[in-house]
Amino acid sequence: MVNKKWAVKRLTVNLTSTERQKLSQYCAKTGRPMNDVIRELLRSLKVDRDEASEISPDSKVSELARLQK
Repeated sequence: MVNKKWAVKRLTVNLTSTERQKLSQYCAKTGRPMNDVIRELLRSLKVDRDEASEISPDSKVSELARLQK
């Protein structure tokens, strides 16, 4: 039986060199893996099911960028 919590879907994320450097520096500073940091950022997004269809892709990107600051 597979633990659903850790069922894996692979995702490729394209980052600029500046974004990659920022992520690397944060991970080095905190000692945390990139996967954990990205998952935490995604989990912190506030999206209700009813609102999900109303949110544009650009606003999701803007929210992630805001969280990184």
